[in-house]
Amino acid sequence: MILKKAIFIACGVAALAAAAFVFVFALAFALYAALQPAWGPALAAAGVAGACVLLILLGALAAFIAANPPKKKSSSDDILSRLIDLAREKPVVAAAAILAAGAVALKNPTVTATLVGLFASGRPASKKPKK
Repeated sequence: MILKKAIFIACGVAALAAAAFVFVFALAFALYAALQPAWGPALAAAGVAGACVLLILLGALAAFIAANPPKKKSSSDDILSRLIDLAREKPVVAAAAILAAGAVALKNPTVTATLVGLFASGRPASKKPKK
């Protein structure tokens, strides 16, 4: 069963690669045909080669950016912003943590009452008086 699925995946990848090759070849031929009357055969071939180089450079740049994404600096160091950043970066982990907290709350209502009491009796943020 697993071997059959692997063969189907390999066939699908090969079919997509062949289709992509035919598509790129057709685009290159169309570009050559468009450039040939104005530039001549040699410059039209050079234009097609230049377009291919640009596509390769764009693909390499996209791969480089995907391999090394820019790091975001968090503006604040409080625990809430760290948790929000973690939830944005890893939503599956955040969803699992929420489900685990819900399971604990359902199994043990005293934990839920304690947490609600802590949040309800929280001190307001201290503000400096205006002068």
